[in-house]
Amino acid sequence: MTIVFKVSDNIKEKMIEYYQDKRKEKTPPYAIFQAVEADTVITLYESGKVMFQGISADIDANMWRDLEKHYNNIDVDTRSTEEKKKDSIDKTNYFYSAIGSDEVGTGDYFFPIVVTACFMDKSNIKFLESLGVHDSKKLTDEKIKRCAPMIIKKIPYESLVLTNKEYNEYHSKGYNMNKIKAIMHNKVLYKMKNKGYNYDKIIVDQFALPGVYYNYLKEATNKVTGITFMTKAEDKNLSVACASIISRYVFLNEKKKLEEKLGLEIPLGAGVKVDEVGKEIVKKYGKDILNEIAKISFKNTERIL
Repeated sequence: MTIVFKVSDNIKEKMIEYYQDKRKEKTPPYAIFQAVEADTVITLYESGKVMFQGISADIDANMWRDLEKHYNNIDVDTRSTEEKKKDSIDKTNYFYSAIGSDEVGTGDYFFPIVVTACFMDKSNIKFLESLGVHDSKKLTDEKIKRCAPMIIKKIPYESLVLTNKEYNEYHSKGYNMNKIKAIMHNKVLYKMKNKGYNYDKIIVDQFALPGVYYNYLKEATNKVTGITFMTKAEDKNLSVACASIISRYVFLNEKKKLEEKLGLEIPLGAGVKVDEVGKEIVKKYGKDILNEIAKISFKNTERIL
């Protein structure tokens, strides 16, 4: 975490005194000092800017923010540079109609991969923002279960569920995860593109370089091109944010179906708890069931068996 803000001259003096015994020998260019406090590196520059870097940067920064407020009645911004960057994203990305796609489930041993493409008309921006769609990655599963049905009623979409049995068949043919994802994205985007919506861009949350992505599709009969690839696209365009939420909603429903079928609560991901449940499943149903319900290429299979 990195936090940067400017302090007043009187606070600057207090910082120089406070960190007197915690300074490092070498000082960066244009800096008065660089000091270490627990897990945080503090650098005070001649300009009055101070930078806090480390796990506990917010704790140290907030201490000086409070002093700035107390002595000078100035409320400095102690958000991290990452948070500021996110908030400064060009909002014009929201103000056009787009088809966007996103996926979920690629890191889950027991659950399917779900890819969704959505068409977001710019007239729906206020409706989607009122549901908190612009912060889709921050939504809890419970919030997704509440808001996704409302989105589905209003926003056109296509979802594709790839079972783990299908994933294993792809993998046995030498397809890696990104190739499988590219094929799935292409399928839902093709369906959405040919429904006649008036869109400005097609956006994919980037997981491979454009050339690599298109190379994965060289055998595809119907290939969608002219795609705008964005990293963290769900933060930059609501069509991708919608796709992220609907994918998660479909995924959670598939999770519930499998748990009801097996009579077990199954953890997400591919960690130690997944191994424990996997051993329980194999003991109860036999090892062949993994070919149906699990991504057997994951290392979990070896640990479970």
